[in-house]
Amino acid sequence: MTRIGLSTSSVYPESTAHAFAYAASLGYDAVEVMVGIDSLSQQTSAVRQLSEHHEMPVCAVHAPCLLFTTRVWGTEPWGKLERSAEMAHALGAGTVVVHPPFRWQKDYARGFVDGIAALEESTGLAFAVENMYPWRAQVTSRAATGMAMYLPGWDPSTETYASTTIDLSHAAIAEDDVVAMARRLGGRLRHVHLTDGTGSPKDEHLVPGRGGMDAAGFLRHLAEVGYDGDIVLEINTRRCSSREEREADLRESLEFAREHFTVAAT
Repeated sequence: MTRIGLSTSSVYPESTAHAFAYAASLGYDAVEVMVGIDSLSQQTSAVRQLSEHHEMPVCAVHAPCLLFTTRVWGTEPWGKLERSAEMAHALGAGTVVVHPPFRWQKDYARGFVDGIAALEESTGLAFAVENMYPWRAQVTSRAATGMAMYLPGWDPSTETYASTTIDLSHAAIAEDDVVAMARRLGGRLRHVHLTDGTGSPKDEHLVPGRGGMDAAGFLRHLAEVGYDGDIVLEINTRRCSSREEREADLRESLEFAREHFTVAAT
């Protein structure tokens, strides 16, 4: 049964603890823990206490593979994924979300596809590789100005990963059709970051429905093909001027997901 979860990154600059509280009070089904600069997010025991206190399960652990988490849990990328797997096991999560390597991580990138497959086999977890995007300086054709900053590439459907994540904000930057990507992935799509984007070079992570990705149509497609992975709201609320405004965005996002993740009446 598909759960509608909340990423702890959605409440930044508030903390992981606040994310669990929001998720519980608003009626989310689960939480995805973004392991980041919030020290609490790096502590399995602390996250477990939050999960138990709020009676809110953890559906996924997002490995610290962003630029600003370069030194979280050390600098060795495979070690970060192994620690993410340990946290996921301890919290009862079945998924680790991971980004493809940056181009300058040549050794890591060289063995990434096979290494992810080996981790899935050894841990029993889904290492759901997320779609990324070319880095663009302005809103023009990606063929003209896109810089390929990820290896093997930003589109996981072109590789043999057994488990993948689609993020709608990333797809907006890459000018990717998320329904077409989902069709290419088929049963390999195991996780979704529900958000939105306008096609700006910035990773906007808008409340779903406020961008141009037809998030509603994407959700209906998932429902119609029997998608049974988790759907996690990963939105940017940094510009909210108050906790009330942030809560309203989180509530709107949850309601959007529940309204549109449904099979259309015939």
